[in-house]
Amino acid sequence: MPALTDHRSETRDALTRRLTDEFSHFSSDAVHQCVADVQACMAHLGLEPTPARVERMAREHLVGMLKSEPPSGRTQGTGVDG
Repeated sequence: MPALTDHRSETRDALTRRLTDEFSHFSSDAVHQCVADVQACMAHLGLEPTPARVERMAREHLVGMLKSEPPSGRTQGTGVDG
């Protein structure tokens, strides 16, 4: 079982790096937690947490968090829509 754990950890780290580059608005710790949460949720629901699925779902969560921030809390030019 340790090999599976290492593989998931490596995959989670790679996804975290990629999404942190894309969502610089969030800290790498916040992105890592989002990826880990998505992976755990998918496994809990009986869905296979493939890297592509986890990345897509984590990206949707991060976009949702950006868009849910009230305009008064945003800095100029950091919104998803520009």
